[in-house]
Amino acid sequence: MMETTYFSLGSKATFNKALRHFYAVNDAVDEIESKGNIADYINDLLDEEDLHYDQILPIIGSVIKDKFNYSFKSFSVVSDITDFEKIAGVAAKWSALDMVVMYYAPDGKRFVINPKDADSWERARELHRDQLIVIYVKYLKDSNTKIEIEAANTLYDLLRGKDVFINKSFVDPNAIVRVETPAPAQPAAVSPGTAAAPSVAVAKAAPSAKPKKTNITPKYGVQVTNELFHNGNVEAWKKILESYHTKFPELTVHVMFGGEVINDINSLFKWGKVKHGDSIFFQVSGENILGVSKLQKYLFEGASQRYEQFLKLGVGRVLNLF
Repeated sequence: MMETTYFSLGSKATFNKALRHFYAVNDAVDEIESKGNIADYINDLLDEEDLHYDQILPIIGSVIKDKFNYSFKSFSVVSDITDFEKIAGVAAKWSALDMVVMYYAPDGKRFVINPKDADSWERARELHRDQLIVIYVKYLKDSNTKIEIEAANTLYDLLRGKDVFINKSFVDPNAIVRVETPAPAQPAAVSPGTAAAPSVAVAKAAPSAKPKKTNITPKYGVQVTNELFHNGNVEAWKKILESYHTKFPELTVHVMFGGEVINDINSLFKWGKVKHGDSIFFQVSGENILGVSKLQKYLFEGASQRYEQFLKLGVGRVLNLF
């Protein structure tokens, strides 16, 4: 019998394995379309054991190379690197670019890294001399291969410890970069299970009077693709945020619209206030931030015509999304 490309799909086990991979690829596409970083998405799935390491390269190849046509350049690590704070601090300011780094470790393991996040670099713990790295870059404003390649070279120079010139095109002045800062004070929110579901999770107070250092993510935009951000979308967001807060009670979600902090998600429902094409922004703060890529994906879904899926599932119960 002649074997074909599809021969391996002949068993239930391999077919289901392939199907799960296709779902992961499809979700990765959604992640990029909702302005997320695919490295964060992949690493969240790896942490939750929903993805195998051998799926990383096929997802990177099919999504950011073939579909979204990121520019890329490969380099060899010049010397061992263990300190990533400065590299991430500079890269985090390049808000007009989406970037992903693939690092090939000596033991054969592959790491997918969001170069704007020091914790993402720390997954590899150390970049070893002469090992391969591939830097993928996408300019978010329009198609501009020249800027993308320049950004890849600049990031590589940072990895080599060189002082770099930052092209002003790398920066979107409307974006907020990741910083180390005390958690911003927020009005008290209602805890899950009370009459009003929490619209914004609230960080727990530190036991001592000394302010506790915390991380805060960049400001992520969630574009409204429904014809209007109406009451159904609001209820979907409330259930998504309730699920996130239940999974990560120590983290705070900050929602913003029109330059203002939104302390009550219900206030976004005013007929015609939030329209198709508008963007609602959010940040997450806390000591150990997790699940942001999934949160962004679900909020994007909740702001679309697919919001009803969150209202039909788990009626009267907290959704198990995270």
